[in-house]
Amino acid sequence: MRKLIAGAFTTLDGVVQAPGGPDEDRDGGFRHGGWLVPYFDETFGRLMAEWTKRAGAFVLGRKTYEMFAASWPNATDPADEAAAALNGRPKYVASRTLTELRWNGSHLLGGDVAGDVARLKAQDGGELQVHGSFDLLQTLLRHDLVDALRIWQFPVVLGTGKRLFGDGALPLAFRLVESQQTAPGAVLHVYEREGRLRYGEVEVGQETRHFDEPQPPGARR
Repeated sequence: MRKLIAGAFTTLDGVVQAPGGPDEDRDGGFRHGGWLVPYFDETFGRLMAEWTKRAGAFVLGRKTYEMFAASWPNATDPADEAAAALNGRPKYVASRTLTELRWNGSHLLGGDVAGDVARLKAQDGGELQVHGSFDLLQTLLRHDLVDALRIWQFPVVLGTGKRLFGDGALPLAFRLVESQQTAPGAVLHVYEREGRLRYGEVEVGQETRHFDEPQPPGARR
């Protein structure tokens, strides 16, 4: 059984849209593309490379796949381990429109993306990594297929744009297993899935209560 690890770059208000450049994703008239770039430094690049080279395979949405396929094959330095991983290891692509994939080692997922990913997870091998791929990630979260989240949070607020957790996300519980910070202020949080979401109630002078299900209005206390 292999784990699926999803990575994301997010602002303080949870926006993940177009972190790397003005024209990366202008859906909805988004005007803030490239908001991550001023915070890129050597530590950020090193940690990203270390993570990428641990992948056994990649699971990507169409937009991220096309963006990667247009650039990573041009990185041919044998010392670049991240490029070697992306260029040399399998890439599974969720798309309703692509019919042919030219990047080495690329495979189209079928119409049942969640089922296909579940079958990939059931195989032996290194971790499956999701980079970017907003629409795909929403599907994976709704089907509880994400084993860990690797979230880079940056000290900016945009107020508009696609959020990491979109409408319809399942209530899920995670636990923080790692945290690091770069000099410009980016913070890495790594969360692993941890069972069901739990609830509670606390009032001054009364015993704290925990319960496993949401409580209906007017529930007896």
